[in-house]
Amino acid sequence: MQASDIDLTGQVVFVTGGGGGIGRAIALCMADMGADVAIIEAVPERCEQVTRMVEERGRRALCIPGNVMDVDALQAAVVRAADRFGRLDILVNNAGGVTRRNFLDLAEKNWRRHIDLNLVSNLAATQAAVPVMIAGGRGGAIVNVTSIEASRAAPGYAVYAACKAGINNLTRTLALEFAEHGIRVNTIAPDYTVTPGTRGQFTGPVDESTWHQPSAAQVEGIRQRIPAGRAGIDEECGRVAVFLASPMASYVTGTIIPVDGGSWASGGWVRDRTDTWILPPEVAG
Repeated sequence: MQASDIDLTGQVVFVTGGGGGIGRAIALCMADMGADVAIIEAVPERCEQVTRMVEERGRRALCIPGNVMDVDALQAAVVRAADRFGRLDILVNNAGGVTRRNFLDLAEKNWRRHIDLNLVSNLAATQAAVPVMIAGGRGGAIVNVTSIEASRAAPGYAVYAACKAGINNLTRTLALEFAEHGIRVNTIAPDYTVTPGTRGQFTGPVDESTWHQPSAAQVEGIRQRIPAGRAGIDEECGRVAVFLASPMASYVTGTIIPVDGGSWASGGWVRDRTDTWILPPEVAG
């Protein structure tokens, strides 16, 4: 193994929702490894902020303010990025979001918005990017971002979890369909991760000084539920995404990799206050 196995120099990555949180971390990690970066982002100030940060790393950047729920605009953004840089090697389908609400409390417009944001945007970007990759003749890599909620029941997040589960299956299916073109398709599935959204900042440039801080009870709840004992850091998702996009993962396709501190593995086990792993009484009997 050589250091060049993780090198992305000369490659171009397109990231949906690349202005904040996990998407931003992925974009910057890709730039750190040499990739030129294009992003589409709904918050213009964040789009511009990431562009500056990529350029400070010595890489080329393209900021495209836009809403990924507009299929035509999203697909045009993918084509624009490929035209600007002359190639497209990596697609990161990161855009998504959710508001907790019981299923029966959702109106049709609510669940259609969840589907458009979390699932349709993935379909649209993939359908625009893959022909460009095929035409380039170099293969490519697609990295999807789902959630561990795609693999377990998620009360309060029914439509969101269904969309993410659909992407997990799409990952496996498209890995087969695109294999003959040398295009690999994989997914990372985070659990709770510190992002502007989970800290209450939804507008403006990313500014950690404005974030809400979790209470002691919330910190303890995370410690009990997540085996690693803490919330995830967005860059930890970025590192795994770089691996999946790089030559190091040349024989990896059709996988879903949890980036969750062990939450999926825990299978319902939680820590008590003595640091003993237990099943909740109603389960353990």
